[in-house]
Amino acid sequence: MVSNFIGVLFDGIAYGSLLFLISVGLSVTMGLMNFVNLAHGAFAMLGGYVCVTLMLRMGLPFLLSLPVAFIASAAVGFVLERSLYRRLYKASHLDQVLFSIGLTFMAVAMATYVWGPQQQPVSLPDWLRGQVSVFGLDLGAYRLFMIAVVIVITLALGYLIERTRFGAQIRASVDNQAASAGLGINVNRVFSLTFALGSGLAGLGGGLGIDVLGLDPTFPIKYMVYFLLVVAVGGAGTIKGPLLAAIILGVFDVAGKYYVPSVGAFVIYALMVVLLFLFPTGLIGRRS
Repeated sequence: MVSNFIGVLFDGIAYGSLLFLISVGLSVTMGLMNFVNLAHGAFAMLGGYVCVTLMLRMGLPFLLSLPVAFIASAAVGFVLERSLYRRLYKASHLDQVLFSIGLTFMAVAMATYVWGPQQQPVSLPDWLRGQVSVFGLDLGAYRLFMIAVVIVITLALGYLIERTRFGAQIRASVDNQAASAGLGINVNRVFSLTFALGSGLAGLGGGLGIDVLGLDPTFPIKYMVYFLLVVAVGGAGTIKGPLLAAIILGVFDVAGKYYVPSVGAFVIYALMVVLLFLFPTGLIGRRS
């Protein structure tokens, strides 16, 4: 029983880590840039398809395909922000939702046309398969790898936003665009790079999570609610909030489906209601 509990806890943490990696970019765009981007999952799907294409058609190793997925998703995000998203920054949230959900359906149709409707396979390297013994417990090697990647990215992202000049420019541009521009900050460029960063992280998460989440053209719609839950429960515009929320939701989702499979799919929504009732602004709100 103890071994099963630890296994469920470990799988939940790994699943939550993956949700955080994909959702943290949405937290940035919603909390810092005040844009409701329901097409965020499409960037994660793009990263997944980039990884699959590079591995199956070009023979690129899995680990090398991940940074390419990040770059490709970031580049597409940069172009779309410059050409489309920027026009809606001052629009109502309803307009933003309608635009981004329309973009999601376009991405689904395009992915179906190019790659087909079937699930995409992924070939992991041998050292990421099987189990690893840790303190006498057999843990999945791939899930350990995912957790390690998320830890590194979380630390790097926290340092970028809190400790660097670019992070200070992001916070200043969000708080007061006019004053930031008066101080010589190129607000448009800061927003473009920030959006590209969030899109790239989603693409990286999409490639990293193929073996766990699967990959087919319905991916952005299938997991849209999960990404929104992480941001809503954790608090938009922060890093610690979505991380904590993703771990909690991931653990309860896996535990619910394992221990009470008949109603396991509803556990995460019940937990969301409780957490939002207790923390209506999120577990950790963004500092002003």
